[in-house]
Amino acid sequence: MNAAWYEKQGPARDVFVIGKMPDPAPGPGDVRIRVAASGINPGEVKKRQDAYGLGMPYPRVIPHSDGAGTIDRVGEGVSASRIGERVWCYGAQSYRPFGTAAEYVVVPSAQAVPLLDGVSFEQGACLGIPGITAHRAVHCAGPVAGRSVLVQGGAGAVGCCAVGLARLAGARVFAAVRSEADAAVAPRAGAHEVVRTDGRSTEEIVGQLRALIAGGVDHIVEVAFDANIGVDAELLALGGSLAAYATRNAAPPIPFRPLLFKNIRLFFLGSDDFPARAKAAAAEALNAMLNTAWPRFEIDRRFSLAEIAATHEYLEARRGSGRVVVTL
Repeated sequence: MNAAWYEKQGPARDVFVIGKMPDPAPGPGDVRIRVAASGINPGEVKKRQDAYGLGMPYPRVIPHSDGAGTIDRVGEGVSASRIGERVWCYGAQSYRPFGTAAEYVVVPSAQAVPLLDGVSFEQGACLGIPGITAHRAVHCAGPVAGRSVLVQGGAGAVGCCAVGLARLAGARVFAAVRSEADAAVAPRAGAHEVVRTDGRSTEEIVGQLRALIAGGVDHIVEVAFDANIGVDAELLALGGSLAAYATRNAAPPIPFRPLLFKNIRLFFLGSDDFPARAKAAAAEALNAMLNTAWPRFEIDRRFSLAEIAATHEYLEARRGSGRVVVTL
């Protein structure tokens, strides 16, 4: 098969190799997917850069955990009826060396999720990490039906999914966004109310949200823990909860006493290590969301497999929105 890989970490142009590898064979409980589209997420860029200082987890890495395509072979214990099934997959390069930046990928059968009719492979390739992270961030503290949920960064990949999933679950959904363009995206995803934060002071942001959410926010989905925890601490209701999945500062200060006196529960979420049952519930909910008026992902750029280095460089340099995919 054609594949893209690296055997050392560093700049994309210096480490990526495009070449041939043996076609993988599914083991017991596995399926093999002929990949049509491979999704790329910021975490995969950071792995290749060794941004976390963990080094090479395997001698050779085919990147990207998310993808979509058609099952063409199954391993022992998997029904042959799955052959020919259109699927999206997640976790292909989570604790595994070979991801979806190749013509074929092998994953456990449970991680190959049926792709609904009418949903493109490109859309399917965008679902995994953002969608599963969003679902966990919305639901980790318990049911949200009838409760207020604030999604910080409500127009990003995770944020847009979180807005849609919280709305699907019966929450009153508020989204905080940073631009006029983002302010148009969040309502389409399902937000009841949208607040812009660009150019506004903390006092203005808190005041506007407090005017919309009487009594405080029950639950917050947080994309920028270090930047927003001060605002979040003021907005959260007594007994509220916050789920954070990203931060720029790896060791941010935490306003302990304001959180303490409100009995706030904090959840820090790393998608590779969610429980299997949580991932399965997320996959089911994401397919249900795709059956609603949720607007799906904007595809910003498409690259070929031969352009894998340019794909990573583009994601590193851009400041816009929308998803980036590799098509095969």
